[in-house]
Amino acid sequence: MSGATSDTVTTQLPRGIEPTHYDVTFEPDAANLTFKGKATIAITVQADTRTITLQAADLAIAKATLATAAGKSLGEATVTLDKDAQTATFAFAKPVSPGAYALAIDYTGKINTQAYGLFALDYQAADGTKKRALYTQFENSDARRFIPSWDEPFYKATFSLKAIVPEGEMAIGNLPVASTAPAGQGKSLVTFGQSPKMSTYLLFFAVGDFEREARKVGDTEVSVVTKRGDLKQADFAFDASSKLLPWMNGYFGTKYPLPRLEHIAAPGRSQFFSAMENWGAIFYFENAMLLDPKTASNASRERIFTVVAHEMAHQWFGDLVTMSWWDDLWLNEGFASWFESRATETFHPEWQPELTAVESRERAMGQDAFVTTHPIIHHVATVEEASQAFDGITYSKGEAVIRMLEGYSGADAWRDGVRAYIARYAHSNTVTDDLWREIDKSTGKPISQIAHDFTQQPGIPLIKANVSCSSGATTLTLEQGEFSRDNPSKTPLSWHVPVHAADLSGGKADTLLQGRGSLRIAGCGPVVVNAGQNGYYRVLYNPAAFKGLVGAIGKVAPVDQLGLLNDATALGFNGQQPMSDFLDLIKALPSDAAPAVTERSARIVAELADYAEGNPSRRAALAKFASVRLVPVLDRLGYAPKPNEPATAGNLRATLIDTLGELGEPKVVAEVRRRYAASKNDPSAIDPSVRVAVLRAVAANADAATWDALHEQAKAERSAQFKTTLYSLLGMARDPALSDRALALALTDEPGVTTSPVIITEVASVHPDKAFDFVMANYDAVMSRVDSSGATRFVGKIAQGSLDPAMIGKLKAYAQAKVAAGSRRPTDEAVARIEGRIKVRDTRMGEVDQWLAKNAR
Repeated sequence: MSGATSDTVTTQLPRGIEPTHYDVTFEPDAANLTFKGKATIAITVQADTRTITLQAADLAIAKATLATAAGKSLGEATVTLDKDAQTATFAFAKPVSPGAYALAIDYTGKINTQAYGLFALDYQAADGTKKRALYTQFENSDARRFIPSWDEPFYKATFSLKAIVPEGEMAIGNLPVASTAPAGQGKSLVTFGQSPKMSTYLLFFAVGDFEREARKVGDTEVSVVTKRGDLKQADFAFDASSKLLPWMNGYFGTKYPLPRLEHIAAPGRSQFFSAMENWGAIFYFENAMLLDPKTASNASRERIFTVVAHEMAHQWFGDLVTMSWWDDLWLNEGFASWFESRATETFHPEWQPELTAVESRERAMGQDAFVTTHPIIHHVATVEEASQAFDGITYSKGEAVIRMLEGYSGADAWRDGVRAYIARYAHSNTVTDDLWREIDKSTGKPISQIAHDFTQQPGIPLIKANVSCSSGATTLTLEQGEFSRDNPSKTPLSWHVPVHAADLSGGKADTLLQGRGSLRIAGCGPVVVNAGQNGYYRVLYNPAAFKGLVGAIGKVAPVDQLGLLNDATALGFNGQQPMSDFLDLIKALPSDAAPAVTERSARIVAELADYAEGNPSRRAALAKFASVRLVPVLDRLGYAPKPNEPATAGNLRATLIDTLGELGEPKVVAEVRRRYAASKNDPSAIDPSVRVAVLRAVAANADAATWDALHEQAKAERSAQFKTTLYSLLGMARDPALSDRALALALTDEPGVTTSPVIITEVASVHPDKAFDFVMANYDAVMSRVDSSGATRFVGKIAQGSLDPAMIGKLKAYAQAKVAAGSRRPTDEAVARIEGRIKVRDTRMGEVDQWLAKNAR
């Protein structure tokens, strides 16, 4: 079985006592944001003790008693709460000997207004009335705010949940309702079915004015739940889930084990997550599950499908089989991220998910290239460190490494290993090596060796490829190093890297590279290293080889066009390749390149424009280059979908409107303003698929009158999802005076407490120094609106776009004053990014200016 045991897995609680079952009855008081509960916990005591310690936070404990399994009372406990450690300790007059007991606890707690613990979301119903619904969010360590518990993933137990709720409101738990009975005073006692063994963070409850639709998919009831009036908007997610479930049952080789799979949509927003994989009751914020007809687009459908697939994959990877401790969080998140891509390849290949996977890998590399990165598997010591582990390394690098290992293993052999892992460890906890053992057996390849290199150490391999041709064959001389944005002279780490190379006529060669090696391919055409882009590494070609690829770029597969563009851009910013190389590549891309490739080129130009602060001639030259390259593409696409166009054309259309609007391209700005003005009397003036993009461009270029109009539109909007979007737009204005107004608005009750941080984040995307200073000047008020688990990440995110050296000192002072020494990685990462941005501006942008002087016309 697993290498992790109760004696070896990390815990912040004393050893020797484990829960086996929780019987919980609670009654929320939504109006007063409080609740009261009674938990009877079946426990096993393994050695004599006078105390029992478990986790509790923001709870007041009125009484705790202990009884034997046979019902003999051992008396009342003396309770000691430790706020800092988030624990409750129960002391008894006499020693408790080994055996089975029931610990009964009466307690009260508070209902939060941000997404942690038991929390409330307020919204305006379609009829204009104000409503409040309650939900729970326990990952990573917030079940302790709802139940005194062993709130760590290793301590799995079964749960029986009962809730006393207002009559007429719908209550939801992990399992279907077993019974409903009158509880007096207009309330009902709702009893849910008993759960299987699971970790505390997967428990779920919600209550509110909801609607549900359900259907049978095989033996499982699949259902969707929304606030009243929105059920039709769940159709796309409902259909996706119904198709995904039997496919996932087949892939994993173990059927989904619960009687029902529910998808619950909630109004509001979090800065740090969009959905949560509670077993049998997946929670989503509305923008991740509901297809609002006002903003329906292909990008929205892609987002909904991939989020649904991700959370459903967790029902196996995370819920049925759970990591033992947060060190191995990637076993949940990396695999769910990879599996959402596999699902999209199966059901929606027209979305070109292989290109999306390359972009996900690029986001991971953007974090992994700095010295502040961390290995995929890294030790987590505190609750705050566990919260910070939900990042691009865990999700996107995890996904990319799995994609590489699957490609090296072969899809069928990899699947066989996954099936064996799920079957062997169902209803238990694992560490990563438990998975590798099963994959090694199923593939007969050195998967563990490769996987250890990529999961147990940080960083990105750099493969230097010297390509030459003689006697009708191409030789690739390969040398392995390490790609780093801020420490290029470091001694490189070493990896076993699966390298796949191919020329444009179909010739291929492979090797497992460590250090140096070579490959040989018949013929003398251009060769792509990392062909298909399954590998997690960057490639630096010798100049002649890169020039050959630029010349033949129209014949290169879209996925490799994207990989070449990403590598050349990163190496250009890093100083290992001329900046002109990726600009030449953008210029050489065909006008009808795959939408995702053109989208990426547009974003690169926009990123360069971020370095034009205080340099209007640079910004003008970049805007001119973007206009020449991208406006003709937008003109061809138009501002509304065309019959029979590729699905991804809509994504490109929206990106071009957004990017060119952000750059202030006159033709685009004029057109979006015209459409916005016309939409006041003619809603069809803006197609739903580009509504958000058009409004973003309008907001970025807003004057005071336009800002006021957007503000009034936000106040009047009845759709909770679109209302949040409209309020966020108010933070996008380039006009500093309007940014000040947006920041002031964010501290009022008007936008809603979950929307306020989104406004501040949007201001930071344009004016990071202004946003940071505002947050520091109003720290307590701002942080009261931010999820408690993400405060340090929020501040780092606000600051990281700065180009002011003074920001480095400000961030360090903030971390010193507000953040525990072991929890400062987000601020350290923000400092590293700012230092990197300043270095690019001062040392690399001169090459861009020179290139633009010759080519931006």
